[in-house]
Amino acid sequence: MHCSFCGRTRDEVKILIAGQDVHICENCVEHAREIIEQEVTSKDPKVAQTFKLTVRKPVEIKKFLDEYVIGQTDAKKVLAVAVYNHYKRLQQKTISKAEQDVEIEKSNVIMVGETGTGKTLLAKTIARILNVPFAIVDATVFTEAGYVGEDVESILSRLLQVCNYDVAAAEKGIVYIDEIDKIARKSDNPSLTRDVGGEGVQQGLLKLLEGTDVLVSPQGGRKHPEQKLIKLNTQNILFICGGAFNGVAKVIARRLQTNTIGFNVDKENQEAIKKNLLSYVNASDLKTFGLIPELLGRLPIVTHLDPLDVETLHSILTEPKNALIKQYKKLFELEGIDLIIQPEVLDFMVEKALEYKLGARGLRSICESIFTDAMFELPGTNQKTFELDLDYTKRKFETSKINLLKVA
Repeated sequence: MHCSFCGRTRDEVKILIAGQDVHICENCVEHAREIIEQEVTSKDPKVAQTFKLTVRKPVEIKKFLDEYVIGQTDAKKVLAVAVYNHYKRLQQKTISKAEQDVEIEKSNVIMVGETGTGKTLLAKTIARILNVPFAIVDATVFTEAGYVGEDVESILSRLLQVCNYDVAAAEKGIVYIDEIDKIARKSDNPSLTRDVGGEGVQQGLLKLLEGTDVLVSPQGGRKHPEQKLIKLNTQNILFICGGAFNGVAKVIARRLQTNTIGFNVDKENQEAIKKNLLSYVNASDLKTFGLIPELLGRLPIVTHLDPLDVETLHSILTEPKNALIKQYKKLFELEGIDLIIQPEVLDFMVEKALEYKLGARGLRSICESIFTDAMFELPGTNQKTFELDLDYTKRKFETSKINLLKVA
């Protein structure tokens, strides 16, 4: 006795269900169920209606981003225009094929910004406003074929999962690839042997970004090699990439020759350039950093995120809808405690965040080091108000471990 589908014998399986002159094992039943689910959901009209295309103007998209992300006007404008043009491009495809004299090519975007400036936050926030499938993936997990890790095609597996395996919806989606700088070539010479996470992964991304038919495993190919593959065309998928590119500022400085020595040098202008070198970033700097020219050619729009200054960090603490201070006030409010924070405490937090060079992400660590003892002791007591003053803040901060992170 053996399974009529996979050929396994009675000893190799747990259950063997008998039919008319045939048998089926529990593994084949499970695979059949997965195939039926995928076929049904891909043809279900309810799934298609979930991602009904609605165009939002660039001004509306930027206005929505402003509610959650402080500053970064240039990056917001670039993203808003890229997303709006993506919508228009998709609509042009559906109007009339006879009118398509000019074919609009997609404009993939690459964002460059220091850690903690809001690259991933921008992507997550823009995903809220969009009515197309939006997936956020991390480039650090991808490796070249032959190594332990994820295939580049698993980017599209994530997109398919977001839209319940509706191929038509997925082919109009947007993908944000985070930490793209981590797959940069480590030296300027092309690799003579295969590399784990450098040039080989970039080459794997080339056709994906440009547009081609890709056979995608619904749950990732290496872990489930027996799956039925789904064919997906990436021509209408917009790719947005982001990375910190730590060290690219030195490359830009060399290109701009920002030296303040000599008689004919405009020192004020040179100092202004030095304050925000990333605003002068272009494709040649990213090529020097380690991205291959073929990849950069498929990412035509290069934008930057500004480093955070005192005013911006102060606003991040208090102004957005999900501002940190609002979150902590809500946490104390749930315990019936009214949290009062003195203004000088906010100035102290911002000063330390700049000192430790952790960006907006550092504000959360600083807040945790200050509030942890209060959040441990106050729940369960009769205290109705908690006033945070500068003395208490300094005392708690100095005894915390984050105080050891000071950057020289």
